Amino acid sequence: MEAAQTKYAKLEIFIPETHFPQLRQALQSVDAGHIGNYDSCLAYSRVTGSWRPLAGASPYDGTVGEVSEAEELKVELRVKAESVEETLAAIRAVHPYETPEIFVLPLWR
Repeated sequence: MEAAQTKYAKLEIFIPETHFPQLRQALQSVDAGHIGNYDSCLAYSRVTGSWRPLAGASPYDGTVGEVSEAEELKVELRVKAESVEETLAAIRAVHPYETPEIFVLPLWR
């Protein structure tokens, strides 16, 4: 039996809800979340994030040296493996965090 080939990746993006419209538009601009005869296919849920900015950080929210918590969205979608880098660039262009939290998980079909 042949090993499965990676054709797609799942992206998990954590972003403030205030920036979700810009994120959705950025994803549309690179055709991320295109499945069959549909585009803009994604799921999102509210989560609570926790972080502590360290010395030298320039946080979007929070204070250096203090633990912070805030509600944000976890956005999940499927993209073609060949489009991952272009999609990451589009996300980073609209994401407010100094270091965006984005997970790229390979999928097999």
